[in-house]
Amino acid sequence: MTITITDICRYPVKGLSPDHPETVDLTPGAALPFDRRFALAHASSRVDKTRPDWAPKSEFLMLARDEKLAQLGIQFDGDSADLTITRKGKAISRGCLTSQTGRTVLQMFLASFLPEGSRGKPTIVEAPEGKTFSDVPSNVVSIINLATVKDVERVMRQPVDPIRFRGNLYIDGLDAWGEMAWVGKEITLGDGVRLKVEEPVERCAATNVDPATGVRDLNIPLTLRRGFGHAECGIYAKVVQGGPVKVGDALTPPT
Repeated sequence: MTITITDICRYPVKGLSPDHPETVDLTPGAALPFDRRFALAHASSRVDKTRPDWAPKSEFLMLARDEKLAQLGIQFDGDSADLTITRKGKAISRGCLTSQTGRTVLQMFLASFLPEGSRGKPTIVEAPEGKTFSDVPSNVVSIINLATVKDVERVMRQPVDPIRFRGNLYIDGLDAWGEMAWVGKEITLGDGVRLKVEEPVERCAATNVDPATGVRDLNIPLTLRRGFGHAECGIYAKVVQGGPVKVGDALTPPT
């Protein structure tokens, strides 16, 4: 069976919902354009707000601790960097992420939406050129095998939304857990885009939050450990040869 890309997700603001572009241009050594380019530094964050750099996810708002963020949707324009925050399908705040004025507007809404305290009053920070606010310091593309998610569902005996795993590329047509055999090897996307698979993704408590409701209703890491002997789901890969990638493209596994 052909392995295909069924969805492309990027997260312009770390911790918020994904944007679903039909096509992205990948560049060697880089993440998806705009993926985790911005993040929400919480009130007690030690990140330098004037000269931010990569930092552990604990310095930012994140679903693992700030599950209320999942109640918010987004609409994102990659040409203008305009972000619209939605709730229950209705636009409630809008601003340009590359503009201080736009970030201030968005911050004001988020400050009123989130609880007061050390994890409130977020500041939107932008990663330095060539970096992102991914959970790991290197620029990676995360890949989620839908058959693997189905196997997690089998063990949990209830539906598991693949978006819980916050991947960049979702693929179908591969046996469950087959992607784990690709570590250390190269895969090809579409017409010659090549990625080297670096390592599995160890899952954290962010996967416990229902991305549709913001309710913490499952324990994915515990289920993975009990059912499979590890807490991994998905793989990280680095772009070796760039080019356009679109939904529906084939993925060629290592030979």
